[in-house]
This record gives sequence, C-alpha cells and structure tokens, in this order.
Amino acid sequence: QVQLVESGGGLVQAGGSLRLSCAASGRTFSSYAMGWFRQAPGKEREFVAAISSSGGRTYYADFVKGRFTISRDNAKKTVYLQMNSLKPEDTAVYYCAADSVSWPSNLVRDYNYWGQGTQVTVSS
Repeated sequence: QVQLVESGGGLVQAGGSLRLSCAASGRTFSSYAMGWFRQAPGKEREFVAAISSSGGRTYYADFVKGRFTISRDNAKKTVYLQMNSLKPEDTAVYYCAADSVSWPSNLVRDYNYWGQGTQVTVSS
C-alpha cells in the first residue's frame, strides 16, 4: 500500500515556475515507477511525466518537453516536478501516481495509487 500527498501548487504568472512535490508512505517506494498527470476542468486526465523506479529513465509528454523536469529522491520517498516557463494552458489539478512496476508508463490505467491532487493556476 502506498499513500501519496502532493504539495507545491499555487497561482503563478505566465512564464513563472513552480516545483511540485509528492511525498510517499510505504516501504516499497523505491520499487515503484512514478508519474505526474493533470486534469483541467471538463477534460480527461492526461499524462505529464514519469520516472522509473531507479530514476534513471524519464518520459515526458510532448507539450512539456524542455519546460518540466521530473526527478525523485528514494531516500526521502519523494518525487518532484519542476515546472518552468509555465503557460495558462498548464492550469490544472496535478496528480502524482505510483505504478507497481519499475518501468514508467504514460497510461492512467497502469497506475495503482494516486494522490489527492494539487491545483496549479497560471495567469496570463
């Protein structure tokens, strides 16, 4: 069982930065691939970024490449999403998720555990 708690969301102007954190409980965090997803009002949840259990492999949606960076600290049981050059269209609730395999996936259905989400609002 893994519990996930996101933090770091907020209101930022376009072009600004935010760093999201996702703290995990449980002893097996280092064996889970982790992902970030987002959901805007009226839209489906979409993949943002994922990282392998070791942190050696990352995977990004095309619309965030070069702007967002996913990382993890297994000793702290935390995964991060550094978001730079934010745009109004990045406004959404951001969720972290854990996948009980080591290889990252971009599919919602592959993830077993989800956090409650953190709101990110980018003003123009």
